[in-house]
Amino acid sequence: MIPLDKRTLDIFKHIVDAFFETGEPVGSKTLALKLDHQLSSATIRNIMAQLETLGYLYSPHTSAGRLPTDQGLRFFVNGILEQGNITLEDQHRIEIACTERGIDTANVLKEASSILSGLSECASIVIAPKSDQRIKHIEFIQITPTQALAILVTTDGQVENRIIKTPAGMPPSVLVEAGNYLNHKLNNLTLNDAIGHIRKELASHKAALDALAYDIIDKGLAGWSKMGDSESLIVHGQSHLLNDVDSVEDLERIRHIFSVLETKENLMSLLEASLDGAGVQIFIGSENKLFEMTGCSLVLSPFENTQGNVIGALGVIGPTRINYGRIIPMVDYTAKVISRLLD
Repeated sequence: MIPLDKRTLDIFKHIVDAFFETGEPVGSKTLALKLDHQLSSATIRNIMAQLETLGYLYSPHTSAGRLPTDQGLRFFVNGILEQGNITLEDQHRIEIACTERGIDTANVLKEASSILSGLSECASIVIAPKSDQRIKHIEFIQITPTQALAILVTTDGQVENRIIKTPAGMPPSVLVEAGNYLNHKLNNLTLNDAIGHIRKELASHKAALDALAYDIIDKGLAGWSKMGDSESLIVHGQSHLLNDVDSVEDLERIRHIFSVLETKENLMSLLEASLDGAGVQIFIGSENKLFEMTGCSLVLSPFENTQGNVIGALGVIGPTRINYGRIIPMVDYTAKVISRLLD
């Protein structure tokens, strides 16, 4: 990043602020008015030309005003942006959203994605890798005469709940038997290894189980297998990306964004990107290959388990003129809430 003198910095900041507000190019005459004619239009044009030479500005059309480049936005975010704190109201809304449906991992991630999209008015993503955590405890709890809650707790504190059907009139001892059997057989195995092990044992009739307990275990495994077989990938608020569509070119750009968001392999690569640094990371426009043709930015933060290992990431995707000062602390706070809830 090339340092700028105070006068040049002030002009650059006015151009970026106008871009965030309107998305439109700014000309020298407009800037002269904003600066109360402290500088002539000619002087401002010379400074804008210098900023263009540095790669911080560009002119979208002949004789038009200037817009910040991706490089210019990076300079602004890293060196000029005054990042605010997340408001108490937003903190409260994030906390409530992430806990109102319990601390089941799937629910926490889903609600985190939803609240981020709503507060930012952008698209949000939450991504997590395949579950390779080891099983700590399994339990079945009757919740209605024909339903039970199958609870799986991993060694890193993640909790997965699945509702399974049970025969009417089934004695409570059946659920206890099923839970004791699984805890004895599966303790400290990974979920995928545990499912494979129990499937083989049940198939070979080696398990000395009551027929009802056998059925309960089979249903529990069927629900948990979905947790272990695929990545968690939640996308919310894609419709927000349509807010600034004014031309055919804009529509094509949005189509490309939707294509990126619908491809799990692409988004999972973002999780790998989040491992490269600590805390919130910002990818502006062409800095990230996934979004280089979209004119979008991504604000991304990892979340961790109790051992301090990154187990996923969440973020906000929007146009390059998103409100970085508000969204960065919002994403950071939400990631910390998830890390705490999954503790």
